[in-house]
Amino acid sequence: MDYERLIFLHHCEGLTWNHFKNILTADPELADIFKMDVKSLMMSFALSEKMAVRLYTFMNQKNSTYIMNVLKKNSISAIPYFHKDYPPSLKTIFDPPWVLYGRGDWSTLKQDKIISVVGTRNPSSDGLGALSKVLSPLLKNRWVVVSGLARGIDTYAHRLSLVNGTRTAAVLGSGIKCVYPTENNKLAEEISSQGILISEFPPFVQPKRWHFPLRNRIISGLGKATLVAEARTKSGSLITADQALEQGRDVFAIPGSILEDCAAGTNFLIQNGAKLVMCAEDIADEWT
Repeated sequence: MDYERLIFLHHCEGLTWNHFKNILTADPELADIFKMDVKSLMMSFALSEKMAVRLYTFMNQKNSTYIMNVLKKNSISAIPYFHKDYPPSLKTIFDPPWVLYGRGDWSTLKQDKIISVVGTRNPSSDGLGALSKVLSPLLKNRWVVVSGLARGIDTYAHRLSLVNGTRTAAVLGSGIKCVYPTENNKLAEEISSQGILISEFPPFVQPKRWHFPLRNRIISGLGKATLVAEARTKSGSLITADQALEQGRDVFAIPGSILEDCAAGTNFLIQNGAKLVMCAEDIADEWT
């Protein structure tokens, strides 16, 4: 397959994961799609008329060379699902991204010891201390932390990795040129120089609410297990934990005080079968 064609099509706004599945099933080399009119696009790939018109217009007004040059200019690499550098762990999930955009070292995502870390945006001091106690020995043993660059637990997990001189990966719910939250722009730069920033969204896509559940399946999919450190009962962290279980990953949870709302979700996970974690060995022992 010509990877550039897939990357080019991936920039067409509105094409979903299922759209790409239909396109690649019917035209695996992407050799015919560029010759089709609107009606042919609708019939061949089960597209609505609105989406077929949008795709047809995009293919006839945009230029793949321009898009590849924009990526190069911004030091962003695009890795399609079929590329040798595509993270192997993501290939095992139900709906792996067709294209990943990254800035940094892709080998970060090929390490053997990768753990996903999620949690509340408003952690307690006890929660941060507990996460440091659990994670720090793993980081000294060269574990890679994957998280989502959000405020709170995500930010703290990334910073712990950087302080320990360990590579870390941040998965964004926006394009790499539109880091959210903006206060983490500097942190994102540090991560890209000591790990990798990745996103399934083209570089200039702004964050939208519905992007984050999509992002979370990548966070859980990249790790061998997901560690939840403080989470409310209704939170994205618990959604990520559910996705991890659906993907066949282990879920670990750090227990918290019954007086803290931000620990209610982690305690709920433990009640429902997540492994209670009190120290690094509780996680490391699962890999020995």
